[in-house]
Amino acid sequence: MVGQSPAEPRAAVLLQPFVHQVGGHTSMLTYDEHTICKPLVSQELSFYESLPLAMRQFTPQYKGIVSVHLKKDSLGNLTLIASPGLGQPDSCGRLDSAGGDPAVTLWHKCKWSHTQVTKTFKDSCPGKMLLRTDLQYHTDSLLEDANGKQAERKSYNPWGLHCHRQHLNRMSSKHNENKLHQFLLLENVVSKYSYPCILDLKMGTRQHGDDASEEKKARHIKKCEQSTSASLGVRICGMQVYQADTGHFLCKDKYYGRKLSPEGFQQTLRQFLCNGNQLRTDLLEPIILRLKALLAVIRKQSSYRFYSSSLLIIYDGQEHKEGVDQHLPFPKTHSTNPSRVDVRMIDFAHTTFKGSKSNPNPTPYDGPDHGYIFGLENLIKILQSLLEGK
Repeated sequence: MVGQSPAEPRAAVLLQPFVHQVGGHTSMLTYDEHTICKPLVSQELSFYESLPLAMRQFTPQYKGIVSVHLKKDSLGNLTLIASPGLGQPDSCGRLDSAGGDPAVTLWHKCKWSHTQVTKTFKDSCPGKMLLRTDLQYHTDSLLEDANGKQAERKSYNPWGLHCHRQHLNRMSSKHNENKLHQFLLLENVVSKYSYPCILDLKMGTRQHGDDASEEKKARHIKKCEQSTSASLGVRICGMQVYQADTGHFLCKDKYYGRKLSPEGFQQTLRQFLCNGNQLRTDLLEPIILRLKALLAVIRKQSSYRFYSSSLLIIYDGQEHKEGVDQHLPFPKTHSTNPSRVDVRMIDFAHTTFKGSKSNPNPTPYDGPDHGYIFGLENLIKILQSLLEGK
């Protein structure tokens, strides 16, 4: 599955940035419609390979490993190409021997035009939806149009693109093109949603892994102390919520989340459930029930510590009525269907547990992850207060 040569173009899959990445710092990439991939970390692989049965409904499905290599064309444009072995999922983005459709590689240029970026998002999402963002960081070179003029800043959510650009730069500076990198293949948990509204929550009162340097440990402790991680056991790391009144997504990033007080956290949680016209109170009970089910599972996981992991809360921003909108590609998300909301744990690069293959002598922990449980309990309380209209 892993050792396939990059010189076999018939199986090559062009990896594109995952347009619905709202948080994190690792570049998430689209492998096909139902599969994403990310750089392999042995500790995370070990978690997925020994995942307790009870936790599987709360994590993305693990689909295997794929080899990826960096490719640079004559103009210096960078792309990431996956070379899957036999038995890997079929891809909707395969390259033929001629190198594939050059339009598909737009994401991987060192410099994207505003028109190209907007077109890519339109192709990836239904309708005329665009994304708005409050993100403020330097992406000027990515947003110039063909004439070098500055384009509109708030036309899309650049977080995934930001992470992807940094990842490409790191890879190209450290490794040559022929080096094969291993990536994890994981279920795309938002693929069934037409307008995925996503809340990325960093869970627990501690974020640093057991292997963190003293400098990194101090940095993470300070972030927790200065945010709702200490007071609530949870903080916002990213968000996108579809605004039905404007046809745009409203987006927030991790820097916004770090500054929130407990009251601000509650207000942002309410904002996540507001579609621009009304508060989606119909979603509160199913989200609470799912969180309570997860809480019951976490309480039974002795020795597990989910340091730096995130929890995604997901729902469809487009309300579907029974018997209406049957032409939409995902009728299973109708409002009468309980699956219209989802809760998934992600990011296990610093998760530790007894019996981990990647760390045969982990720091011994007894009982469940009380910091994670503290965050879940507070999250449920806040959502229940919203349900009660407080």
